[in-house]
Order: sequence, then C-alpha cells, then structure tokens
Amino acid sequence: MTIFPKEIYWQRRKMLRELVGEGVILFPGNEESSMNYRSNYYHYRQDSTFLYFFGINRPGFFGLCDVDEQKDILYGDDFGIDDIIWMGEQPAVRDLAAKVGVELSASSESLGTFLKQTLQKGRKVHILPPYRGDHVITLSQLTGVSQDQVQEMVSQVLIGAVVKLRSVKDHHEIAEIEKAADVAGIMHTTAMKMAYPGNYERELAGAVEGIALAHGGPVSFPVILSMDGQILHNHYHGKELVEGRMVVCDAGAESAMCYASDITRTFPVGGKFSAQQKDIYNIVLKANTETIKASLPGRTYREVHLMAAKIIAGGLKELGIMKGDLDEAVAAGAHALFFPHGLGHMLGLDVHDMEGLGENHVGYNDAVKRSDQFGLAYLRLGRKLEPGFVVTNEPGCYFIPALIDQWKEEKKLEQFINYGQVEKYRGFGGVRIEDDVLISDQGSRVLGTPIPKTVEEVEDTMRV
Repeated sequence: MTIFPKEIYWQRRKMLRELVGEGVILFPGNEESSMNYRSNYYHYRQDSTFLYFFGINRPGFFGLCDVDEQKDILYGDDFGIDDIIWMGEQPAVRDLAAKVGVELSASSESLGTFLKQTLQKGRKVHILPPYRGDHVITLSQLTGVSQDQVQEMVSQVLIGAVVKLRSVKDHHEIAEIEKAADVAGIMHTTAMKMAYPGNYERELAGAVEGIALAHGGPVSFPVILSMDGQILHNHYHGKELVEGRMVVCDAGAESAMCYASDITRTFPVGGKFSAQQKDIYNIVLKANTETIKASLPGRTYREVHLMAAKIIAGGLKELGIMKGDLDEAVAAGAHALFFPHGLGHMLGLDVHDMEGLGENHVGYNDAVKRSDQFGLAYLRLGRKLEPGFVVTNEPGCYFIPALIDQWKEEKKLEQFINYGQVEKYRGFGGVRIEDDVLISDQGSRVLGTPIPKTVEEVEDTMRV
C-alpha cells in the first residue's frame, strides 16, 4: 500500500474536524463492483475523499471522525483464511489504521450500533453526497433511516470543508500529479508515432491504455481518441486512420496513489499538417499558451476562459469564419459554435476533481455564479484561482455539423458568423490542446515533462 506519511492524514483530519465544528463525519470507502457475476470485479478504485483523509486503497472500510470527541476511527474487518488463500497474507485493520495515523479501529459490525446511538442522542452525522447505489443502501442499513432520508444527511458544511482542503494541493500531491503527467507524455508521444494511414484508432487507444497500466496506472478516465475530434468525448475507436484527417487524443494516467493527469494533443494522420489544419491548430495553441500565462492567483478562471474565447474568435475572424466586433461576439456567445465547452477544471484525485460533491460547490461560489449561456455554462471552474490549485487548460476549436446546421437554420448570431465560410470546414473535425497547470504565488507552470505541442514539435515527433 503506497501512502503519504501518516502525519499528513492526521493533519488533514484535524483541519477537517475544526472546519466542520460538531458532530460525527462518516466516510464510506468503496466496495468491489461486479462486471457480470459476483466474483468477477471491475478494476477497484477507492473513493477519492476516503483516500484523501484515510489513505487506504482497499475495499471494506469506513472512516469516521468524531468532531466532539476529537478522535478518528477506522472500521473494517480482518481477513480470514478464505481471503488469504486467494489474496495472500493481509495486514490487520489496526496495522492499516496505524499507517495513516488512526489510533482506534473497530469491526464493521460495531459501526451500525454506534451510528444509531449517535442519531438517537440528537448528534449530527455528516456525510457527502452518495454517488453509488450500494452506498445509499449501506448507509440506510447502518443508520436505520430510509434510503430517502440518507440524502437528508448530506452535509453542506462537510462539502464546503472538503472542497476547501482538497482544492489546495501540497508538494506531495503535486509530485504525484507530475508522475501521472510524465506517464501521459509517453502515452501521447506513442500515439503520435503510431498515427500512420492504415493503422486503426483502436491500436493507438490500446497502446495508450497499456502504457498507463505498465507504469502502475490505470488510465485516469476512458481514453478519448478519434479522427472525429468534433465529438468532444468520443470513446469509439473503430476507424481506420486516413491521410488528411487529424486525431484528437485526450488521455491521462493515474499514479500509484490515484492522482490523475489529463492531457490532450491533436496530430495529423501521416505526420504532416495541411495548411488549413495548421491555421486552426495555431489558433488553439495560442489560446492555450496565452491563457496559461494569464492563469494567476486572484484572477477568476471565468476571465481566463473568456480570454481564450476572444483569442479563438480573433483567429477565426482572420480566416473569415467570424466577423464583427470581437468583444460583442464573445459577450453574445458566438464563439461557442466553435468552442462550446469550458477552458478547464480542477484536477487531483479525480480527473474532474471533486465533481461528485457537486460541480458548483467546487468551481463556483457566492462571488462567481455559473452562467446559463450556451458554452459558458459548461465551464466547470469559474471562481478565483488560488496558489496550490491544479487546473486543466484545454481550449478547442471544432466544426460540429449538427450544431452548424441548427445555428445556420436559426440564423443565429449571423452578424458575427460567416456561415458560407464555415461550410468550407464542415468535415474538418476538431482541435483540442490540454495541459495540467499548477497555480502558485510565482505564477503558473505546466506540470510534467513537456509534451510536443507546437506544429514543428508534433511533426518532428511523428517523423519516424
């Protein structure tokens, strides 16, 4: 079991208790999930918040922080001989607890009794939003309340405290993300070198996933790899690569401690960008590099997103695709025909970090509210950047036939869009370029070993 020093977990729980203030905090760990029969499991992945506070990447555990008594307890059961036959020698629960700075451990059976007594005394039991059905069922059984009432136990105070703590990464966490980013670099350069006509998307996707596994991964999310880059999250990998098309590869790895990377590169099949491809690619590249430099503490990521939107709109105007006043065009959302998603999101133990707690709790606050405008509404992170945040920067430019047809038929924002010129790019696909960026007092920096990104770097890498 790979963990941080136990003092880190102890300090995290101490700060959490101070922020929550009263009651009992319960963190269910994840159980195994069956594929097609009970003992054939999917790859196990522990709950990220449980990992953050209790560090144990195994099924069968609950972590509890008693705020009033100022103590933490790990609930779980020691393995029996049947388990040991299949899995080998396993550590005792008390030994696992000691490794993460927890002095007390108890059996799973005793947890239900404790929780029922706690609720009967009128004490608050804080939980995070359950995102798995088995969690809801188990919490109902442990607390003696209905499954509907389990949702009423979700604590806004706890959500706020967890977001506050997990948003700021320490140097141990940053080192883990950099490890994952370094693996992602190998994944992406390998995919570039394999992108020759006649090969198949699945060959590239399989190699990318295999590299993550070979380095202790898995991938941090299902690989997105396709010549149809205009489909933002395209997990279909069945097409033969064709000269003249581009491949969008959006993929990342997990470190051994489950910290994620999330990188995107776009590259031409056969290793040479056409003039048209180069034009669009360089617009997106400028949006990426300029907004990384502008990602500074105290600046809202919404401002940075709108900066990317204006750069993309300006580049498209030079090509005759957009027209009119750029500020007015971006304010009206005209750029979203080509850039319909947000610039990025938090990154950490989750690839969309803490999304399970509610995206608005993570990316927005009382000072910065989510927009309902098409495109801008998909920005996952809008609030002010702070030192220690790790965010993705992933501008893109896409030509989505169905969206083009809808806007064109509606004559939507035609004062800013030259629909006749847009038609020349109908079969273009898309370009996305993404890096993982640390925000610090000194500015911002891209994490991990640099991955080829300029036109020249990509073409040199593909020249095999």
